[in-house]
Amino acid sequence: MLDQRQIERPAAEAANSGKVRQPLYAAHKKIFPKRASGRFRQFKWLVMAITLGVYYLTPWLRWNRGPFAPHQAVLLDLANRRFYLFSIEIWPQEFYYVAGLLMMAGISLFMLTSTVGRAWCGYTCPQTVWVDLFLVVERAIEGDRNARIKLEASPWSARKLLVRAIKHAVWLVIAVATGGAWIFYFADAPELLGEVLAGTAAPVAYVTIAIFTGTTYLFGGLMREQVCTYMCPWPRIQAALLDENSLTVTYNDWRGEPRSRHAKKAMASGQPAGDCVDCNSCMAVCPMGIDIRDGQQLECITCALCIDACDRVMDKLGRARGLISYATLADYNANLALASAGGTSAIHPALIRNPTNTFVDGVAQSLRRKIFRSRTFIYLGAWSAIGLVLISSLLTRERLEMNVLHDRNPQFVTLSNGSIRNGYTVKLLNMIPQPRTVVLSLEGLPNAQMSIVGVDLPSGRSFAIPVEPDRLTTLKVFVRQPADQIYKPVQSFTFRIEDEASSESAKYTASFNAPEIAR
Repeated sequence: MLDQRQIERPAAEAANSGKVRQPLYAAHKKIFPKRASGRFRQFKWLVMAITLGVYYLTPWLRWNRGPFAPHQAVLLDLANRRFYLFSIEIWPQEFYYVAGLLMMAGISLFMLTSTVGRAWCGYTCPQTVWVDLFLVVERAIEGDRNARIKLEASPWSARKLLVRAIKHAVWLVIAVATGGAWIFYFADAPELLGEVLAGTAAPVAYVTIAIFTGTTYLFGGLMREQVCTYMCPWPRIQAALLDENSLTVTYNDWRGEPRSRHAKKAMASGQPAGDCVDCNSCMAVCPMGIDIRDGQQLECITCALCIDACDRVMDKLGRARGLISYATLADYNANLALASAGGTSAIHPALIRNPTNTFVDGVAQSLRRKIFRSRTFIYLGAWSAIGLVLISSLLTRERLEMNVLHDRNPQFVTLSNGSIRNGYTVKLLNMIPQPRTVVLSLEGLPNAQMSIVGVDLPSGRSFAIPVEPDRLTTLKVFVRQPADQIYKPVQSFTFRIEDEASSESAKYTASFNAPEIAR
């Protein structure tokens, strides 16, 4: 156990103070976050590794769909208007699946925010992930916080120029890789990589790489926390999703105040002293440059690195962890009232501690019931309902569809033998990457016959039509009915298609038009 005098005290100052707000157009104060260590930092490393791995490696995953479809596992084939996700293929008319996924993502974000605050921002937001990656590079090249501050304040020299050039060069490599990985989602990755390196890729590929390179370098390397503070709308939206039972990163001043760097002297003189030793470690590790002890602030992304920093200090001092912790407003107010005798006095540590230095029974510390509450289950229920509908639709959807368009001009033709003929454009949609043969037939219209342009077969009521894999086949179909079978100007009948090999079928109800005189 260390004495307070042995605790490291970084010379940290909040760049974004919750108590003293900076003017909107104040000069930017550069932030040099110190490397943190602890359970939340380890979790951030894990999330960063997973998210970056998914982003960079996914386009290179292969999935065998047969000889008539691309073999890239995840492919947004805009040229052919197809989305491929492993064994799932989404056509343009099935975009409601994408809409459903977006709804699920939105509900997930609402549920996460209402439960644990801006955890999305602190762990999985692309801006946070790439800023973390750029900070890893910066620390590896320039050193940790104190070394970077010293380098920033030093005059320009050959060493400073070299160090900065190496850092920015690595940043640019990461930015180029980010832009390059993005275009691989829209075309076959190995083939497109060869074209990009050979200079034969489409101009849009190079433009996309340039845009993503520039934005990644600018947002992740140069602007960093300014994107979250000034450009992102989520800090403003989240206020509508939080309530008094939402968990947020909180400085528990009910046990930390009054702060003292010399607690033993204060206690010896009869003055109260809280657990906070004013070491500034929470400010030093904050990537947003705030002091969490100022209370809830728009800039806080709930990354919880301040919890790790504070817990390490508490461990060294032999005090209980949780001076900075995830807490709810309801619990915070209850504990604050307990520590201040219902608000009638200043915060006094003796009101919340036993003689054994443990907390009294009335101190609220349980978080499980705050996570699993009715609001969470409502969001979870809505999310699950949408997911079940999408899964059910995917499992039961037909992969054979048909659409029919009646000729508008003329709507019917009277042939030389008196029979009436109508023309139709029939579209057969084969939505699997395999060729197959479907039977097109008529249902209804007694004694009617059908003929197909380009099919050298006698007229009949059914035809076997080969359809290409994963393609739309368009047919020009004529339906002819004898005059003595026509009793009204408009008759309904059905086009039916069936794949006998898979038992899939589809129907379309069409109209047969005839002149009034034929009745």
